[in-house]
Amino acid sequence: MSLVRIICPNGHLGFAPLKIDSFLRGVDANPDFIAADSGSDDIGPVPLGSDTSTSPEVWQRQDLEAMLLAARRIGVPMIIGSSGDTGTNSRVDRYVAMIKELAAKHGLAPFKLGYFYSEVSKERVRQAIGSSEPVLGLDGRESLSEKELDATDRIVAMAGVHPFRQLLEEDCDVIIGGRSSDCAIFAAAALHRGAAEADAYYLGKVLECASFCAEPYGAKETVLGAIDDGGVTVTAMHPDQRCTIASVAGHAMYERSNPYDEFVAGGRLDMRDCHYTQIDPRTTRVTGQRFEPAKRIRVKLEGSGKVGERFVGLASVRDPYTIANIDAVIAWAKAQVVERFGADGYELHFNIFGKNGVMGDMEPVKTPAHELCIVVQGVAPTVEMAEELCMTGTRQLFYARLPEVKGTAGGVAFVLDEVLKASPAYRWTVNHTLAVDDPLELFPTHTLTVGA
Repeated sequence: MSLVRIICPNGHLGFAPLKIDSFLRGVDANPDFIAADSGSDDIGPVPLGSDTSTSPEVWQRQDLEAMLLAARRIGVPMIIGSSGDTGTNSRVDRYVAMIKELAAKHGLAPFKLGYFYSEVSKERVRQAIGSSEPVLGLDGRESLSEKELDATDRIVAMAGVHPFRQLLEEDCDVIIGGRSSDCAIFAAAALHRGAAEADAYYLGKVLECASFCAEPYGAKETVLGAIDDGGVTVTAMHPDQRCTIASVAGHAMYERSNPYDEFVAGGRLDMRDCHYTQIDPRTTRVTGQRFEPAKRIRVKLEGSGKVGERFVGLASVRDPYTIANIDAVIAWAKAQVVERFGADGYELHFNIFGKNGVMGDMEPVKTPAHELCIVVQGVAPTVEMAEELCMTGTRQLFYARLPEVKGTAGGVAFVLDEVLKASPAYRWTVNHTLAVDDPLELFPTHTLTVGA
């Protein structure tokens, strides 16, 4: 007898649309909750800093509509975390507005909508910097400084299970969350049904990216996770996918330097002694997970600060001699930029695809390429300077002076003659944890009634 059953239709709601066939199979499997994460810091610091979404609204709305109609039809709660890619206050408001619009569009009977915010003021963080409990850095960073805080445009805190549980206890039918730990979205629902913490958090870990825990690979398909007396089970809803020992165990190691630990606000999921059993062709059971509560609750903070305006240029190279001397060509272009703009006050980046364009200096394979694509990024304080900077860095590739070149046609071709305006450049300024006495302090909750 299952204690709780949850379906996840999409590992990042809005990033690409869910697949409706497997979703409807999941709905027909009688879940107790329909839940999805809608954000990630994989998208980089730009959306957080600029308070925008990288996902198209039409895709966000499509998935929200499918989930809302299904949840209301079968009478189970719907839970969304990290709304609108980043979980900022404006993204939460945007999702709340969509839910209201969808309820009106379909004439849904009244239901209770709960939501919470995750943005944190710089003043609140500044108080902590000067306290006896500093804002501690993650991944080797130093404790947060006033200088880095001043360089930050926007900060969100990453919620654990606490605001979700609060809204579930208030009998909310739909929950729209700010920035959230991926696994907490699902763990909160399981804990609400009485699951043990270890099982609840492992269930969240395995469901967070939907069908990424299944094989063969197929993104945006629905999976069903459950907790019963025997542990956690996960089942693929697409008829051609399977949740196998290898695929489920592999997902436990996904996106982490340490494959054994999952840290959340309030503790640590320990997966060192997990045991995986194939119980049918599409289902794997997991046992042996443990949860260690934290002695002090620390909440992860993410912050982004603007670097400057940005333009992008594209160039291509097919000439073997130019390819062999591409480092000298890049050096020439950089020297011309310095001659024009000086040595600092801007950023100029060259990604050479075909020569370490993806991994840079970490690339272990040194295979010569017969053609290259060079992506030039110019970042500067103003739009005008960024455009000229990028154009100089891009066009001077054409004029590079190489010792054996006799012709005047140049060794570089341009995909586009102009350079393209891109989003402003941002950088991660905050990747730290903040100590709190109340796990709900940074996540104010709200409720309202929606529907005809």
